[in-house]
Amino acid sequence: MDISFVIPLLNESESLPELHQRITAVTASEGLSYEILFIDDGSTDDSWDCIGKLSASDPNVHGIRFRRNYGKSAALYCGFAKAQGDIVVTMDADLQDAPEEIPEMRRMILEDGYDLVSGWKKNRKDNALTKNLPSKLYNATARRITGIRLHDMNCGLKAYRKDVVKSIEVYGEMHRYIPYLAKNAGFSKIGEKPVHHEKRKYGKSKFGLDRFVNGFLDLQSLWFLSTFGKKPMHFFGTSGLLMFLVGFVMTVWIIVAKLVHQSQGLRYRAVTDQPLFYLAILAVILGVVLFLAGLLGEMISRSSTERNNYNIKDEL
Repeated sequence: MDISFVIPLLNESESLPELHQRITAVTASEGLSYEILFIDDGSTDDSWDCIGKLSASDPNVHGIRFRRNYGKSAALYCGFAKAQGDIVVTMDADLQDAPEEIPEMRRMILEDGYDLVSGWKKNRKDNALTKNLPSKLYNATARRITGIRLHDMNCGLKAYRKDVVKSIEVYGEMHRYIPYLAKNAGFSKIGEKPVHHEKRKYGKSKFGLDRFVNGFLDLQSLWFLSTFGKKPMHFFGTSGLLMFLVGFVMTVWIIVAKLVHQSQGLRYRAVTDQPLFYLAILAVILGVVLFLAGLLGEMISRSSTERNNYNIKDEL
């Protein structure tokens, strides 16, 4: 099969017929075999009935329906597991992503050798204050932390080689960072294509401003796990040793200062009367706790069933 469309949705019954018509028009013009996987993430409108009608009229349309809303990452995970196409395309169901962009994104993968091509909504049709500005700040932070030079990492319109979606696990709210997940899995050739962004035609957005705070926290978690996930002692152990060393040096300084003042007949305060003494104790305790956290993390990591789970590209 040439291409699989994985489309998560929540209460988008009005847009599905038009989206299906535009996708089939594009695939027909390119002569591509296709499948469309609609993932109904707990819709409360007629979305599932609409998917059923589309499936009845087009055998290439399939659907998965969740019993409740689990989130976009869960929908993508299930869609990726079912996808059979050589190229897998993800897009939103609200008609803000244009299916007409797909042929060029597919060409970039097949001819230019990209593993993943991400859309860039260069001229967004969203509210500048609530969407555009926070998105620019979010993407600037993501570029700095991940090292992936994408202008719009969270764009829903993306195309992948099949190997990419079969090699990554999307969970929680990590759908925002699929390019980073792909990079950590060894798929480093990641491209970007400016895409047309359309105004929402039906319904309203399902995402609020809290996604930017949650997105930043998820990015920190993903960065930490990808950097220290299999070697926690490198982070906690180093931090613990530094804290212990700081506390030890402070303690020695206090004791030496007292002895010097005492030997010269100068006034001095008791060690336990000095705030620095308690800071030194705190630093030593934190150092020990961090070191033990690293040791426990290392023991957990070594007992993990995925500790030797590596993506192999080729074999002879």
